[in-house]
Amino acid sequence: MQLGDSRAGKFADNIAGFGRALRRAGVRMDSSRISLAQQAASLVGVKRKDDLSAAMEAVMVSREQDREVFRELFDVFFRDPKVAHKLLAQMLPSAESKAEPVKRRPRVQEALAPQKAFGNLPKPSEEQVDLDAAMTASDVDRLRHADFNALGASEYRLVERLARDVAMPVPFVPSRRTRPGPRGTQLHWARTFRHALRTGSELVELRKLQRAREPLPLLVLVDVSGSMERYARLLLAFLHAATRGQRRRDVFAFGTHLTDLTPAFRIADSDAMLAAAGAAISDYAGGTRLGESLTTLRERHARKLVGRRTLVLVISDGLDTGEPAQLATELAWLKRRCRSLLWLNPLLRYDGYAPLARGAAVLHRHADRMLAVHNLGKLEELAAHLAAVMKT
Repeated sequence: MQLGDSRAGKFADNIAGFGRALRRAGVRMDSSRISLAQQAASLVGVKRKDDLSAAMEAVMVSREQDREVFRELFDVFFRDPKVAHKLLAQMLPSAESKAEPVKRRPRVQEALAPQKAFGNLPKPSEEQVDLDAAMTASDVDRLRHADFNALGASEYRLVERLARDVAMPVPFVPSRRTRPGPRGTQLHWARTFRHALRTGSELVELRKLQRAREPLPLLVLVDVSGSMERYARLLLAFLHAATRGQRRRDVFAFGTHLTDLTPAFRIADSDAMLAAAGAAISDYAGGTRLGESLTTLRERHARKLVGRRTLVLVISDGLDTGEPAQLATELAWLKRRCRSLLWLNPLLRYDGYAPLARGAAVLHRHADRMLAVHNLGKLEELAAHLAAVMKT
């Protein structure tokens, strides 16, 4: 990778290299955006770094979660050659410089990592997925249907980034509030009279009110026990991106106890959210006591449930080690205070799966529907399943 230096006379090539680095960092990038960035740079010039950064960001970034990654990578990529040399010394294992490492986002660190030459590719058993390579249709299809638990380390990182692009529109329902609209059954007297003032106090048109529509409040409970550790991180990244902009979105992790992840989910960047969630969760890869966690939810966070409109997603394999009686009691309480309770179960990847474990049997009895979430294809189908559940 050639570090950018506008004084070297190869600025267009540097912008193309910068675009490839962004793509390695998981930012959506194609040749048209790189071409627009080159045009933007030629228009604003390179005299002011802030202007150049803003112009290129406007044409190269389309998602809010990518903005901080762009800015951090831009600062590293386009800087003084002496500073860039020090950065290169930190990046290369053979460098003799012992400069202090700089903290950067994981996506930025991976984008800056030196790429292996073609002749030094790893063996098939250690094969890694190059984020900058053009993947074939068969490769993409394989990753879409590959079980998250069967992925290699580099494949897992790639699938985690692909999961952030999967849409999950939450169903909309009529709210209690009203707004002006042509299909209402209730008269909007204030607007009707204001309109009459323009027509000599004649009621020429009757303005109406109709019920507004809003997305269902969402409550997510994610199992972070040992049997779910490969799924938990990836599904948290997926939910963070898929529910971005949701007005009412409360997320909890449960293992041996309940952890509120809602403050972490308010962070715009998914990498920063995962770091905050990891710091908050103290029982990661431990046991599972869903009953006790739901007791904590009822005692401390019952107000998170908005009437009977909340859509509850329980992401777990159902391998609960707590008392089934307590779990049944708490699930019955939760069912009475939500619109639908969906169980997202990665064990549905097995054709002959049946919820025979004690906790799984109780959860299956109270859930409105059990859905699979063990690969990207199932995540893409989740939105359709949510819509179907709301119609039943």
